[in-house]
Amino acid sequence: MGRLDHVHIVVPDVAVAAAWYSTNLGFEAVDEYEFWALGVPGGPLQISADGGATGLALFGARDGEPIVPQRVAFSVDAEVFVAFGRSLPGEIGGSDGAPLEPGDLVDFDLCFAYDLVDPWGHQYELNCYDHDLVQAELIDADGIVANRKWPSELHREYRNRS
Repeated sequence: MGRLDHVHIVVPDVAVAAAWYSTNLGFEAVDEYEFWALGVPGGPLQISADGGATGLALFGARDGEPIVPQRVAFSVDAEVFVAFGRSLPGEIGGSDGAPLEPGDLVDFDLCFAYDLVDPWGHQYELNCYDHDLVQAELIDADGIVANRKWPSELHREYRNRS
């Protein structure tokens, strides 16, 4: 299937959504695809945080169209992940609806992740696979206790079988 290209996201107001994603997650409009938003009725505004390699296509909700929450995962390097964690809390909500905090990250053994929600209920996961670097530079350095979805012993046992 290749890499993640973009995900369609339906929002009540495309301009408000684009501003939120820019301010809080570093997304910017992709100039190359601007004609879709400006020249195609109902067309999407393509936004990206990595120069257009991956992105979100923001569509305005049509009358009667439900806004269905999505979950999309993005992967970043340790430097970006640590900076993101240290920028919290802010205007980004966690999966429980409360403001996302630095200690809300999850240790998945192979990666760390933050689960976050935008103002319209779309769910995201920000992953970093530089596990050892995040452990040293964020978890240990800032005294954070990561959440776990399963006991760490399961991963160790799996690795020992291989």
